[in-house]
Amino acid sequence: MDIKQRAIDNLKGQVGSESSEPPVRPKASVLIPLFVKNGELHMLLTLRSKQLRTNAGEVCFPGGKSDPQDTDEIHTALREAEEEIGIPPDQVEVVCRLLDPIVSKGGLLVTAVVGFIDGSFLPRPNPAEVSEVFAVPLNLFIQKKDHSMFCAPGMFLHSFQFLDPDSGRQYRIYGLTAAFAIIVAVLALGKWPEFDIDLGSGSFADRINSRINRTMSKL
Repeated sequence: MDIKQRAIDNLKGQVGSESSEPPVRPKASVLIPLFVKNGELHMLLTLRSKQLRTNAGEVCFPGGKSDPQDTDEIHTALREAEEEIGIPPDQVEVVCRLLDPIVSKGGLLVTAVVGFIDGSFLPRPNPAEVSEVFAVPLNLFIQKKDHSMFCAPGMFLHSFQFLDPDSGRQYRIYGLTAAFAIIVAVLALGKWPEFDIDLGSGSFADRINSRINRTMSKL
C-alpha cells in the first residue's frame, strides 16, 4: 500500500460529524490540503495578508466563513480554497471532516476538511487574502525538534517553527492551525508525537484533547 492510500484509510476511520450547534453561531470551514512530494506527505499552508482585519499575517489553512449558498461545510472549504489559492474544487479529493466542529477564538464554529491535491498544483494566491503559500512536511508536526508550547487563557497552545528550504523564509505555525496539523499528522502517518499533546482545560482544550486521545487509542 502506498503512502497516500495508507493516509486516506487512516483518515477515513476518523470522520467528524456535521455541525449540530445552533445556527446563530457563524460557521466557517478550512481545507487541509495534503499531497505527496518525494515520497513523503506534505501539507499546504497559507500566510494571511497583513491587510486583513482578523488573524493578519498568521499562518492558516485556506478557508473562511460559510455563505448562504454553500450546501455544507465541505462546500465552504472548497469554495474558500478556490478563492484564496486558486485550486478548483474538482481537483481536491475530499477524504473526511477531520473533527466535529470547534469554536475558534473568534467565536466561529470551524470545521476542518481534509483533502488530497496533486503534487504538481501551483497555487495562485489571492493577494487580498493571502500573501504566501508554502508546503510543510507532515512529519514536522510529530517531531519535537521545532516544537514548543505557550500559555493562553485556560489552555496551552502548540507552536512550530518551519524554515522553508525553497524560499529561506521562517514561519511560525501555532494555535488551532497547529492543533489541526498535529491531528492530521498523527492519523495520516500513524505515529505518536514526540511531545506531550495535552492542551490544558477548558471547553475548547477539552474537545481537542478528547479527539487526540481517541486518535491515540487507535494507534
